[in-house]
Amino acid sequence: MSVKYSVVERSNPRKPQDPKKFYAQAQGSGEMDFDSMCDDVSNRCTATKADISASISGALITIQQSLRKGEVVRFGDFGSFQIGVRSKGAGTQKDFNTGFIKGARIAFRPGKLLTTMLKTLEYSQVAKLSVKPPVVVKPEA
Repeated sequence: MSVKYSVVERSNPRKPQDPKKFYAQAQGSGEMDFDSMCDDVSNRCTATKADISASISGALITIQQSLRKGEVVRFGDFGSFQIGVRSKGAGTQKDFNTGFIKGARIAFRPGKLLTTMLKTLEYSQVAKLSVKPPVVVKPEA
């Protein structure tokens, strides 16, 4: 198995006057949805698909609740999750209030399992995939 990539031409946004260069761009080669993941995991152990689905769903709810409380979630060798925020700056600490906060994001830091996997990837070049046009859903009359 290998990660598929295509080669694309891009300009440097910091130096738009410089000549464009060619870069690798990862190309997806399918998807793994929740149902398929539960099937796959249940085939690797003695737990049923329903057990796996319930366990993963429960873990996701627990992760969400912990993040909402501001906790760092350490998910073993997989990695950790933490809330990060973006804000405008205030002139003084006293002037700062929650209205300066513009949004939040989830920071993921891969653990040993994923960082080791990244070091052992193999790559294969493919043709650039065409961009699929957006699906337009027309309202029913």
